[in-house]
Amino acid sequence: MSGTDMSTDTSTESEVSTIDMNLEVVTLPVSDVDRAKSFYESLGWRMDIDLVVSDDVRTVQLTPPHSGCSIQFGKGGTTAEPGSAQVMILAVSDIDAARDDLISRGVEVSEVAEARPPGFDSPGRSYFARASFSDPDGNGWVLQEITTRLPGREWED
Repeated sequence: MSGTDMSTDTSTESEVSTIDMNLEVVTLPVSDVDRAKSFYESLGWRMDIDLVVSDDVRTVQLTPPHSGCSIQFGKGGTTAEPGSAQVMILAVSDIDAARDDLISRGVEVSEVAEARPPGFDSPGRSYFARASFSDPDGNGWVLQEITTRLPGREWED
């Protein structure tokens, strides 16, 4: 990198926690649970649970391939407006292959765009190649190619 003040200093005013925390689930607001379930299953995501508690409470959970984080949607879980979840990033090692896979499953995916901020002169397109798509409610997803992590983006043991 050159010409851009991009600090990898991870020091802050407070100490980094020593407690492991993993992002487990992101809740998506949807208007039609069965339509959303069908869409995410069509992406090849693993079905974890479809739990009907009552007429007013239902939770569906799916997980993208090899992801440590799942999505949930249903009835009675969030007051957010359907389609209001935006810029949820799916890291992929080959954005062209990921885009082709989604298209083969009937998903409309944008063209791959490479947006490199001024001062980032690193080779390749890791972090800078992106494509986007939405679920039937308009919740927005971004494919982001990551082949090499930036310094400071890995936890030390």
